[in-house]
Amino acid sequence: MANKPLKIVSPAPGVAEIYDLGRGPESTSQRVQRLQAEARLLAREEIERLDRDLRRLAQQARAVADGGEAYPTGIRELAGRISVDTAQRAEILRALLDRSVS
Repeated sequence: MANKPLKIVSPAPGVAEIYDLGRGPESTSQRVQRLQAEARLLAREEIERLDRDLRRLAQQARAVADGGEAYPTGIRELAGRISVDTAQRAEILRALLDRSVS
């Protein structure tokens, strides 16, 4: 690629200039493989975000469960169960994600 100069290609509406970096045309199978790899990466990012959110929810539920008399008894008990259940599900999610990468 170092030997290939940048070349200006037809401008798109609203874009001043587009440069062809000399990769050449992609075959259909190459494009499908690239798009599938991008989709897998986006899916992994979404799963990791879900994992973080579940862990944060478990912590918040634990804070309510441990909040003492400021919270009604039934709410504290429910929050305690939510905390445990959500933390367990986050662990399962993480294990499945780690296994899928291997």
